[in-house]
Amino acid sequence: MTNQINWTENAPVLLAITGASGAIYSLKFMGIMKDLGQEVHLVISKAGMEVTRLELGDEGCRMLKKTADVVYGVDDLTARPASGSARWQAMVILPCTMGTLAAIAHGISGNLIHRAADCFLKERRPLVLVPRETPFNRIHLRNMLLAEEAGAVIYPAMPSFYHKPRNIDEMALFFAGRIAEFLGFNIENLKRWEGRCGV
Repeated sequence: MTNQINWTENAPVLLAITGASGAIYSLKFMGIMKDLGQEVHLVISKAGMEVTRLELGDEGCRMLKKTADVVYGVDDLTARPASGSARWQAMVILPCTMGTLAAIAHGISGNLIHRAADCFLKERRPLVLVPRETPFNRIHLRNMLLAEEAGAVIYPAMPSFYHKPRNIDEMALFFAGRIAEFLGFNIENLKRWEGRCGV
């Protein structure tokens, strides 16, 4: 039997940022990836850039772009993520707006983020969508189900508290670490639930 080639080995992770609240999650995720030596490519929607600037300031926007190995224009449909032949570890849309989710669920490629997600689904590659919306209406829920049935993972931005975060940074870092581990990366310092001690 011949050995199968792992086409995603040493391939980059594609991080997309859209216009939902939660840009800090992307910044922490990017930092984790870089600490692991993992190559990360970035694409930010126009609304995503506006929200990132509002939440993280100009310095946060610069940090995201500076940390990324490659930054693509959201309207550049000739870029590498627009082709299913490109090699990738995974794609994470963090955060993911309901509009982006709807486009992905219905196969509408209005920009590079939508097209890249469509490629990941058709090539059966890991696609993680992190919606940040509340409450969900029935359209949101149906679109999440459609995307999940097509192969995406719906990973809502729901922070944990059992690790007793002391500030927003620690809360966001823990959530970003959970996403990284979900993708198969080993996060050694991630606090974990150890169960209750005693009775």
